[in-house]
Order: sequence, then structure tokens, then C-alpha cells
Amino acid sequence: MIYLSHFGLREAPFGITPDTSFFYACASSQEALNTLLVAVANGEGFIKVTGEVGTGKTLLCRKFLATLDDGWVSAYIPNPNLEPKTLLLALAEELGAGLDSGLDQHHLIKALNLALLDFAREKKRVVVCLDETQAMPLESLETLRLLTNLETEKRKLAQVILFGQPELDERLAHESIRQLRQRITFQHHKTEHYLAHRLAIAGYSGDRVFAPAAVARIYRASRGVPRLINILANKAMMLAYGEGTRKVTARHAHAANADTPASFALSRAWLWLALACIAFSSIGWMILR
Repeated sequence: MIYLSHFGLREAPFGITPDTSFFYACASSQEALNTLLVAVANGEGFIKVTGEVGTGKTLLCRKFLATLDDGWVSAYIPNPNLEPKTLLLALAEELGAGLDSGLDQHHLIKALNLALLDFAREKKRVVVCLDETQAMPLESLETLRLLTNLETEKRKLAQVILFGQPELDERLAHESIRQLRQRITFQHHKTEHYLAHRLAIAGYSGDRVFAPAAVARIYRASRGVPRLINILANKAMMLAYGEGTRKVTARHAHAANADTPASFALSRAWLWLALACIAFSSIGWMILR
């Protein structure tokens, strides 16, 4: 990135690609990670993690997988918008179980069941993580549910974690599905710590880059959503670089916000909500009179 040497950085601090080295262990994200670890340790068969776009679900998923020890075998499907047979073949490939693609769905499930039993005999536990599952066909979701029914006398042969946007809630109505809701947003003071954390990981060691007023503007524009924070911070730093300064001011943050339609739409939505609240309050006051 063009401003790296200007700020004394060795890598870009505010990329939007999930990178576990930048994982920020604030209270909400650490709690989500700890809850996942406890859930799989307890043998929960089906776990769901939902959150809005940009709240860090994929980063949480990768951090979770990186935290597992050698006693686990994991499979990660980043885009599971697959019909059931293709999904089963993808899972088998991830788990290192060579299955014949010519098998029908019934025999694929049976073969996968045998592979899972082999892992159990080796004292290995299996966890399957699927990202962006709000787009999964219902038939594929049902196939996953069937996999979690496979068990020995002591525990499930595989545990499945679904990561998705809130629309996933509409697609899951089965009572056996355990819910784990993840809402990762940062409060104002946490936003400042988050920015400083990512700069430090990227190699920065100088004075404060983001002025308090800039942090406040970035927080208001992003509502604490990490992906939007990254986008706004990156643009604000580019503007500071263009002016030859290493200090990001409120003016830079404001310009970054104006150039980011997603944050503008979010700010506008909050404005309309506030106006609606004022309107309803006024109506209520008139009725009481």
C-alpha cells in the first residue's frame, strides 16, 4: 500500500481480508471465541453463529480453527451454496477422506460416516465450519443436520458450526439446532483501542495516528462494525498521506465517510430512526395532552 513507508508500517493495517494475526480480543469477540470453544468441547452437535455483514464472522471462524489442538480434525467450507451431493464431496475432500464422486447421496453419507468412525477410533474429534450459510439450499442444510445425528455411544461423530448473516435465522426452524448469536461491534473507546491494535500489529510504533475527534467520527459512521472501521481508517490514512502528514484528523475521517456509501447509508438509517423516535414522542405527547 502506498502509505506504508510514510507511516513506518511493514504491512497494511486496515485490510478487509480476514487475517487472524489482527484478531482483536475485545470482550465481545473473545466471548464469542470462548463460547465456541466451550460448545465444541461439550459436544454440541449443531451450533449457529449469526451477525451482520462486516462484524467479523469469518475472522472469528478462522481464529477458532487456528485455536484447535492436534486432537481435532477440521473442515472449512467458505462458500457452501452447494447442492447436497457436492457439499458431501467437498466435506470429504476437506477431511481427507477419498470418496468416489460416482456414489449416490445415500452411499456418500454412508462412506462419510465410516470415515468419521475411523477418526473416532483414532481419538480424533471432527468439527465442520461453514461460512456464509445464509445462502445454503435447504436440502443441503438438512443433509448437514443428518451428519450431526451420527454418533457413538459417548458423543457426536461430527460437530457443525454455521456462520451466516441474520437471514440464516429464517432458514433454520428445526428445534434441535442450538443457537449461538454473535454480535461484534465496538463501543467508542474500544474503537480507539482497535485502531491502535491493528497499527501496532502492522509495525507502527510512533505517536498516536488518529486524533480523538477522528476516532469519534469513524465510530459514528461505522457504528462500531469492524469492516467499516477498516475501510474508513484506510481512506482517512490515505488522505493524511496525500497531505504529507502522519496525523489523521476529524476532517480526514469526515472525507472518508463522505466517500463511503455503506457508512453514509448506515448513518442515514440511524438519522431516520432518530427522526421517527422524535415523531412518535411528539404524537404521544399530543395524545397525552
